[in-house]
Amino acid sequence: MSGSERSAALPALHLPEPRFLPAVGAVLLLHGGRADSLAPPSPLNLPDLRMRAFARALGQDPRHADVLIGYVRYRMRGWNGERADPVHDTRRALAELADLAGPLPVVLLGHSMGARAALRAADDPHVRGVVALAPWCPPGEPATHLAHRTVIALHDPADPVTSATDTWTYLRRAEAAGARVRGIRMPGGRHTMISRSRLWHSLAARSTAEVLGRDSPPSTSAPETMWGAGPLDAVMFIPSVGERHPIRPRRRN
Repeated sequence: MSGSERSAALPALHLPEPRFLPAVGAVLLLHGGRADSLAPPSPLNLPDLRMRAFARALGQDPRHADVLIGYVRYRMRGWNGERADPVHDTRRALAELADLAGPLPVVLLGHSMGARAALRAADDPHVRGVVALAPWCPPGEPATHLAHRTVIALHDPADPVTSATDTWTYLRRAEAAGARVRGIRMPGGRHTMISRSRLWHSLAARSTAEVLGRDSPPSTSAPETMWGAGPLDAVMFIPSVGERHPIRPRRRN
């Protein structure tokens, strides 16, 4: 069996800790990839490893204590033009999650190509919203299907790989289509999100919790000012000492 055949035979959903069922919601993580590649992801998959740090941050956050945290497995490394291969993988993962856990509200947390796939797949009835990290939002990317969804995008304007300007433009189109949107201008991290990584992890966790209705915006600003394509500065979303949630291990059965 070839590598691509083995990838196709695997479930699209990887759920490391299914013993946390029953759950109140789910977050699925989607890593980045390439514009074009029909090869399966390699065993040493650096974009996937980067997203595992976000999964650990979610798992240590008490707002996600009853939330399933899983990954979308890609059959191929690339987007591949009109094929949009990771979108099909995401839809398969969502169907597998529904079969396993029932009609849970889902947030898709994606980086780069994974964020683009998450945004495309957000028309799934179980998806409540998308948290997009340094997303790939080329001009013309569809947005009308995002009505009644929440989209929060974090992007460093100095990102040399994907365009923050394209992201804010996309959010404006999504907002016009009826989505609730928020653009957050990150003060560092560029595309890999390694610099200022703790801030990226913290705001991603806060955003997924908020989309699931398990958090509220900082009390220092009126709620209506916290939404919009913006972009708004990340400092607006750093909690005060009194607001901070302690990090603690996930419960185990």
